[in-house]
Amino acid sequence: MVTKPLIELPLLAAIWGASFIFMKIGSPEFGPILFMAMRTLVASLFLIPLVFINQKQHVLFEHRQKIFIVGLLNTAIPFVLFGWATLTLTAGNTAVLNGTTPMFGALIAYFWLKDKLSFPAVIGICIGFIGVYFLMFDKIMVENSTVLLPTLAVMLAAFCYGLSANYTKMYLQGISPLALAAGSQISATIVLLPISFFYLPSVMPSQSAVLSVIALGVVCTGIAYIMFFRLIEAIGPAKTISVTYLIPVFGIFWGVIFLNETVTYWTLLGTCLIFTGVALTTGILSKKKL
Repeated sequence: MVTKPLIELPLLAAIWGASFIFMKIGSPEFGPILFMAMRTLVASLFLIPLVFINQKQHVLFEHRQKIFIVGLLNTAIPFVLFGWATLTLTAGNTAVLNGTTPMFGALIAYFWLKDKLSFPAVIGICIGFIGVYFLMFDKIMVENSTVLLPTLAVMLAAFCYGLSANYTKMYLQGISPLALAAGSQISATIVLLPISFFYLPSVMPSQSAVLSVIALGVVCTGIAYIMFFRLIEAIGPAKTISVTYLIPVFGIFWGVIFLNETVTYWTLLGTCLIFTGVALTTGILSKKKL
């Protein structure tokens, strides 16, 4: 099957942008821990057969310890943080805050892997974090505001993603992406599922919440991972990671369409600053000599 990046790249962004909608719907009814445990379980059940079909099961066994760490950093911890944050934050704002992941990745690579950090990248990181402040400004300024801790939770989740990316680069480079994806979901399920039994909801979740966790596990995790790997193989990781810029756009769009979320001037200003910061940090703007 031929990969069509011009179609699949925005489609992948649309799917991942929609994940924040499903979290916003399902997390309040299931609770963030049970909801994310169900998400990783559904994703695992979807990905495991693909691992055996592609005969990658030996990779899971050989690298199980390192893959387990990736499962914690890239799945279990950030998923729960996102689930908890969406109890308070809008889907659109959560998606935009998630866009800071490349900035954290660059900072961690600089301090841990000793990667170079150019002057434009430093400026970009500063601009990006200023954008986070403006994004949440009107909400933080409200008396008795409850968005500060959820905002920090999303930032911590983005930090975990950046840490996981650098850990993978150092210890799991060249490992089958499919095996790594399945292993991370399985590892997260092993961790989250036993804990989730202590947080069972008192009321049976609605049909929309159940459908949300199924869609999140199959479409936004299982199918999305497959598309992601296809794009990496077809156009390379550098171009594929540009999906990061599109996810917040779709997150805001889906939030407005399906959840009637409002977009303020502060949201637009913060989003633009974060986009600029990420573009400078990843070298997109410098490559264009802006």
